[in-house]
Amino acid sequence: MSSDRFLIVVHQKTSTPGRVGQLLEERGYRLDRRCPCIGDDLPENLKDYAGIAVFGGPMSANDCQRLDGIRYEIDFTKRALDADVPYLGLCLGAQILSRALGSTVSPHPEKHAEIGYTEVVPTELAEREGLFEHSTHFYQWHREGFEVPAGAELLATGTNSFPNQAFRYGDKAYGLQFHPEITIDMIHRWNMGGGHRLGVPGGQPKRAQIKGWELFHDGVRKWTLSLFDRLGLHPVRAMQSAAE
Repeated sequence: MSSDRFLIVVHQKTSTPGRVGQLLEERGYRLDRRCPCIGDDLPENLKDYAGIAVFGGPMSANDCQRLDGIRYEIDFTKRALDADVPYLGLCLGAQILSRALGSTVSPHPEKHAEIGYTEVVPTELAEREGLFEHSTHFYQWHREGFEVPAGAELLATGTNSFPNQAFRYGDKAYGLQFHPEITIDMIHRWNMGGGHRLGVPGGQPKRAQIKGWELFHDGVRKWTLSLFDRLGLHPVRAMQSAAE
């Protein structure tokens, strides 16, 4: 194993990697948190990292002209793909991955959003691979969606306003429109800061979001660990023992 460092890219000073970060730390990875939108540099040598996760944020993947950090991240993502490092893009992170691969990101034409727990539908490919064995219900908070890039494989579609929910590019890059990292504390915090958005089409009341957490969070935890395994992000100690 080359490294136990894992790069975490967030988009606000107070952002955290939530349960994705917790599960990585439980597996023995050391998190290196960076926030380019407030001036943090991203690493040049990606061979020093076991993987990369790019999280969500309130800005748009189309903000390249307005926000230097977004343009920087899109260019960085192209380098990450060339380096063949496991890459996990969540919500905005998936949209940045889509943009880096030459595809488009846009708001819903009728200004719908997805906020709260929704069901995703695995594609035939994902069904064959058992990708959504542990959960098909995930937390959402977004008002834009991505088109699936050329050369990528669609893994899940939506049952509401946004048809594309998950894709894979190559063996190691996954773009997920939803938020497997969500914790109950994050639900409370996001609703406190963005509760005004719940009234748009596609917004769920906070009580429905909390009920969704109670129903689905354990399945999403198992789903996330299964995805780590697919990306080769096994427990560090086990990989070190196997290499001895």
